[in-house]
Amino acid sequence: MPGLAGIITFMPAEKARRELARMLEAMRHEPFYRSGTWTDDSSGVYVGWMERDAPGHATMPQQSEDGRRVLAFSGQEFPAPGAVQALRDLGHRFGPERNAHLVHRAEEDAVFPSSLNGNFHGVLIDRAQHSATSFNDRHSSRRLYIHETEEAFYFAAEAKAILAVKPELRALDERGLAEYVSCGCVLQDRSLFKDIGILPRAAAWRFRHARLETRGTYFQDQDWEAEALNPAQFYAELRSVFARNLSRYFDDSGRVGLSLTGGLDTRMMLAWHKPAPQSVRCYTFGGAYRECRDVRIARRVAEACGQSHEVIPVGSDFLGRFAHYAERTVYLTDGATGVHQAPDLYVNEIARTIAPIRLTGNYGDEVIRRGIVFRPSTPGGELFQPEFLAQAARAGHTYAEEFSNGSMKYAASRQVSWFFCGLASLESSQVEMRSPFLDNDLIRTLHRAPRSMTGSGDVRVRMIRDGDPRLGRIRTDQGYAGRGGPVTTAISRFWNRASMRAEYAFENGDPRWVSALDRALLGRTVEKMFVGTHKFTHFGLWYRESLANYVREMLLDSRTLSRPYLNRRAVETLVGAHLSGAANHTPAIHKLITLEYIHRLFVDAS
Repeated sequence: MPGLAGIITFMPAEKARRELARMLEAMRHEPFYRSGTWTDDSSGVYVGWMERDAPGHATMPQQSEDGRRVLAFSGQEFPAPGAVQALRDLGHRFGPERNAHLVHRAEEDAVFPSSLNGNFHGVLIDRAQHSATSFNDRHSSRRLYIHETEEAFYFAAEAKAILAVKPELRALDERGLAEYVSCGCVLQDRSLFKDIGILPRAAAWRFRHARLETRGTYFQDQDWEAEALNPAQFYAELRSVFARNLSRYFDDSGRVGLSLTGGLDTRMMLAWHKPAPQSVRCYTFGGAYRECRDVRIARRVAEACGQSHEVIPVGSDFLGRFAHYAERTVYLTDGATGVHQAPDLYVNEIARTIAPIRLTGNYGDEVIRRGIVFRPSTPGGELFQPEFLAQAARAGHTYAEEFSNGSMKYAASRQVSWFFCGLASLESSQVEMRSPFLDNDLIRTLHRAPRSMTGSGDVRVRMIRDGDPRLGRIRTDQGYAGRGGPVTTAISRFWNRASMRAEYAFENGDPRWVSALDRALLGRTVEKMFVGTHKFTHFGLWYRESLANYVREMLLDSRTLSRPYLNRRAVETLVGAHLSGAANHTPAIHKLITLEYIHRLFVDAS
């Protein structure tokens, strides 16, 4: 993911500059990336950046008028109305570019960066005090990997940048690896790599004369804790906050594309932003087997709002280059997401040609409904060695501690930091990602939600109907909203949820009896009836058909079968069963291929 890389150190300056250059080159993945560096030998700060070319963004680094403060910043800040003008009224001079005001905010704000609103990480240098503060946002949505030695503190948006100058770290962390297999992500502030950690959420770590003085934090989940509002008060506040702040995310007219789905969150955005006709380019990702419900519904929503709409299909062109996209997905994200997200890299490459900024409804379900998208699962059968399975069981205990009942209100932030970070890194390698659902004011309001207004889609349906009744008359992909009374709505929701669960069951082989029954008695006719109804990816079929040779070559390779935590015979049996159609092992194949790429790209690589 584009971002910062740097060293805070008292090593010789020339050595630090050489290492910084190597770190940045490890992050150069696209011809449209641009880079730069800023160094201060007296403070021991050597910082660089690798960013997408983004016209209209402030030049890096930013400096105060007196040259005392220097800010290296990566990401986006969405200031409150009037905040930028207030800095100009105080006499600060800066251009109209996005984020150009931030170093002056740091001058005037005694609690900087706690007032920032967005997704970011950065380093603020005070040259007079020979100090530097490394910080990130409340959710650690723009990850910073870190590594500490006696003479230096390394930080980078990508772990591979640190590995480029510290090759002795090319080893996997056993606990992190087991958490990845069990949960689909590494938990807490660990990474997949031994002795490489993650800068915690809402961090403000202060260095003086290149030595770490304080591992500070500027925000705790409980800071926004307040007495719950009654339903009427909460809904009024939610509607007011969402409508008031939404325009921040549609800024940069002509450069924003809306990744429109058939669900509630992006529709809620259109209902309240009310864009002028043909001012927002809308697109939806589609599959190869049939036009999925996302495409059909999104087209109707765009048409009702007077916006253009196009489909980005995932079909033969993608499958013909799957090996390329699979390997690149794991590489770009440092293994934080797997080969199952390779289609997302493909569609975001195309999305960039439509608009360089991709506005989404990401995290809406997690923050409004407090949905949980991942849970631990112990690998079944004899695929992994007993010692590794013990580590996987430990991951379940860690998960239970972090997602206990008392912390469920704050679960969204943990999911953004741990689970969604890989996909966010992948998408951000191509486009600037935005979502209004992590807005500070919105999150603060949602902390006061009465229990009766979380756990369902009803509040979002009401928001849509109040914002634009036309959009409220279009039923969602899960049967929410639409015309008709409660009986019609209940039938629609039942059918849409059932068809979605059926497609996921055939995709992932869970529960196994569903696909087994269809295969044995019906010749897969039921699977063919559901495939492509909701999803634009179809790995269960792909791995068995068009990608069968790829699966065989990856998983039956001697290097794969020799990994110490795997049971060779169990892997061979699994591959044979899936390719023959005797069983569906799609999730296990995802993980096995991803693990192998992690070894080849980061551990075995010289």
